[in-house]
Amino acid sequence: MAKKYVGQPIKRVEDPRLITGQSRYVDDIRLPGMLYMAFVRSIHAHARIKALDVEAARTAPGVVLVLTGADIDDRIGDVPVVGRLAEMKIPRHRPLATGKVHYVGEPIAAVVATDRYLARDAVDLITVDYEPLEAVVDPEKAIEEGAPIIHEEFPNNVVFVWRLSGGDIDRAFREADVVVRQRMVNQRLIPVAMEPRAVVAEYLTGGELTLWTSTQIPHLARTQIARMLGLPEHMVRVIAPEVGGGFGSKLNVYAEEALVGYAAMKLGRPVKWTETRRENFLTTIHGRGQIDYVEAAAKKDGTVLGLRLKIIQDIGAYHQLLTPAIPTLTGLMATGPYRIPHLSVEIIGAFTNKMATDAYRGAGRPEATYLLERTMDLVAAELGMDPIEVRKKNFPRADEFPFPTASGLLYDSGNYAAALERAVSLIGYDELRREQRQLRDQGRYMGIGISSYVEICALGPSPALATGGWESATIRVEPTGRVTVLTGASPHGQGQETSFAQIVADEFGLDIEDVRVIHGDTGIVQYGIGTFGSRATAVGGAALFGAAQKVKEKAQRLAAHLLGEENVANVGFEDGKFFVKDNPQRAVSFRDVAAASYAAKNLPPGMEPGLVATFFFEPTNFTFPFGTHIAVVEVDPETGAVELKRYVAVDDCGRVINPLLVDGQVHGGIVQSIGQALFEEAVYDESGQLVTGELTDYAIPRASDVPWFETDRTETPSPVNPLGVKGVGEAGTIAATPAIVNAVVDALSPLGVRHIDMPLKPEKIWRLVHRV
Repeated sequence: MAKKYVGQPIKRVEDPRLITGQSRYVDDIRLPGMLYMAFVRSIHAHARIKALDVEAARTAPGVVLVLTGADIDDRIGDVPVVGRLAEMKIPRHRPLATGKVHYVGEPIAAVVATDRYLARDAVDLITVDYEPLEAVVDPEKAIEEGAPIIHEEFPNNVVFVWRLSGGDIDRAFREADVVVRQRMVNQRLIPVAMEPRAVVAEYLTGGELTLWTSTQIPHLARTQIARMLGLPEHMVRVIAPEVGGGFGSKLNVYAEEALVGYAAMKLGRPVKWTETRRENFLTTIHGRGQIDYVEAAAKKDGTVLGLRLKIIQDIGAYHQLLTPAIPTLTGLMATGPYRIPHLSVEIIGAFTNKMATDAYRGAGRPEATYLLERTMDLVAAELGMDPIEVRKKNFPRADEFPFPTASGLLYDSGNYAAALERAVSLIGYDELRREQRQLRDQGRYMGIGISSYVEICALGPSPALATGGWESATIRVEPTGRVTVLTGASPHGQGQETSFAQIVADEFGLDIEDVRVIHGDTGIVQYGIGTFGSRATAVGGAALFGAAQKVKEKAQRLAAHLLGEENVANVGFEDGKFFVKDNPQRAVSFRDVAAASYAAKNLPPGMEPGLVATFFFEPTNFTFPFGTHIAVVEVDPETGAVELKRYVAVDDCGRVINPLLVDGQVHGGIVQSIGQALFEEAVYDESGQLVTGELTDYAIPRASDVPWFETDRTETPSPVNPLGVKGVGEAGTIAATPAIVNAVVDALSPLGVRHIDMPLKPEKIWRLVHRV
């Protein structure tokens, strides 16, 4: 029997090249005659450009080109936004600012020189005469009447007002025994990918532009960059080599990609730009940035009847590709894993003099889970109930799926109580509560935080996404019987080179080494959408499965012909062999069928040579992974420090292809949540300067901040795709933040603490404890 791979903890096939330094990133690319680009960026958050003098730079050593906004006015299109809402304001977003700047770091001029240091030196020769204007940093103040206007073509800084409702919210509050209200801040975060953005462009005679760029969406980037540069799309090739982490920040199209491409076209020489870490902090998209006003109506027994939410989303100065769409995911997932029949959501987008917010790991769903899981604890505290019991009270039953929500979604499958009970059992909840009482008697503050979640994954289907929600895959069986997979999913660290090979190896009865997965090159891979929203396996893997069935169908017909069997349906396939069902000794191997398909000397009449198939998978619905995380912390009241003592995560991502990959995704997500909960925060001062503009100022989790994670799973297959998978890329980020905050609030509850806004820095906790 052939070895089976799906479900096995196979080590990642991509890791040897990554951990031995053999991988190639964009900045590793060296082309003959290469030039280098650097940028003049705004030092003010809000200012008019009274004058721009670039003449000294044009004659500086090594400089071959200087570009200003005027130089590219009719040559490069606006930075695109595809996530659009009704009646929202869309200011022109030029690749280089003209007339006015709207955030610190906005590019004003570009210099191209023979090396990066000469380009950087020439940048210092460019002078900009600014007329500073009052900046607006706080999104709530930005939408107040009389606030300074950021984009003067609009009457105010309100970008959009998006509303969603279900049920009868007024009835919920009429019938409520208690109402809980809380303002919560979900602070702005900086994604901090290991590799900052980088772009290399080469323009060849004949008109083909090749762009190497660190992107999560090579095909969508190709479409948008071709539009910006006025090129036919088929004359643009985008290659994403190793991407070096993205977390959503590279699910975008940036001004620099078009500017580098344009410079290469204009000069006829390759051009490179590599972002500095300072530029990365200032000009790559930020995440989160929400202020939530929550009202929950509940009965005395803990039943939550309704939620009324007012959400103010900090948009930043401009839209990036998906900026306005991100907070709508918060609205759609607002009822989370609970049967909350009545819902009212109002989201107000606010322009501010800051970098745009956009998709950051979880993108709108962590915000929903955070406000909801904090609310469930507030309801429990108000009613004097255990937070576990409140959650159980509001879960839908397992036999109620597919479950319709008040926000209009249809959850595919689930058993939320089972995941919670597993987590409670693993952590020994009742014993922990006893220990907590004992420690409190000793003046120690231990807290237990619970977070149950459901998230929306596998983005499509196409009607729900501006750029389509399908994914494509091609399976090419080589004459030797080995297989090459071409996927549009374009993974960037999630491990699909391994999991996709597992799926294909099982389908054809091959060794995993006989399968190679290629992605991230629009010149090689058929069209694709990309990797985000945990869609790579649930949508891209399903496309791969569909392509495999097409290949097997053709191979079966050829095998029947080779075996002299007229009834194709009487030919079976198992362990890499086709055989006649009523005479299994008559068999031919998959490898021999592959060879015969290319030899083409004995094919059925009308059959094309070769064994290649492409499949575009269009999902009929999203998938909805779920789970429960429990954090245990101890807070030192003398220092305000939070120690994360234990962490249990029980996740259900449907069918598991590779448990090692699932654990890796969960671990990484929890670590990012530890950062948001305890210390990460993009801080701007009142003038719009990014105070946390370097890694020395912006704290990210270190190994010493992370406890041993105790992970486990339940497995509830999704009916939405043939693999039954749901996705797990964002699970840790979505679940862990409220679990940790709930634990800290629980620890400090004897002191009358009801809520603390993130990040829970020691100073903030110390001041709270000591009422300073």
